[in-house]
Amino acid sequence: MPDTSDDRIARLFSDADRGDKTARDELFAALYGELHRLADSHLHKHGGHLTLSATTLLHEAYLDIARRSNLTFPTRGHFLSYASRAMRGLVTDFVSHRTAVKRGGDLMFLPLDEAGVRPSESSADLEELGDALDDLAMLDPDLAALVDLKFFCGFSFSEIAGLRGVSERTVQRDWAKARLLLHHALSDDT
Repeated sequence: MPDTSDDRIARLFSDADRGDKTARDELFAALYGELHRLADSHLHKHGGHLTLSATTLLHEAYLDIARRSNLTFPTRGHFLSYASRAMRGLVTDFVSHRTAVKRGGDLMFLPLDEAGVRPSESSADLEELGDALDDLAMLDPDLAALVDLKFFCGFSFSEIAGLRGVSERTVQRDWAKARLLLHHALSDDT
């Protein structure tokens, strides 16, 4: 079982931030349980209608991360947020492919209720959400990371505040801003 002590994790983040690929791999192993929970959360957001397993999603995300040589992760929040975005992209690709193969299938995606997103029944809606989150990341990467941590990872405001080293109220204000920007972006597309 990997050593997950706080000091070791902090050292791994420091080494990974300097571009050490081995440290990035060790981070993945050290945070495997947390990442698996994240993958499971992504799959549950889609109502359990996917035939993709959390383990497969997690390993595919790892392969995606491992292929990229220029990534750095200064903090646990950055690492988890990036892993979440990788998983979201993989789920979107999986759903798009499955929907195309099955000519629509019987997929029903759960809405981002708190973000004001309308119910979605197509992979196009999931892609719109992904595009809106990508646009948000270009506008304000911290807000996009917050959406990944809150909605896709399932972290509470207090957990996110701890990861970011800010107050819970700051996280709540940022969440309100992110919801508003996402709602606006998705409303403009209709």
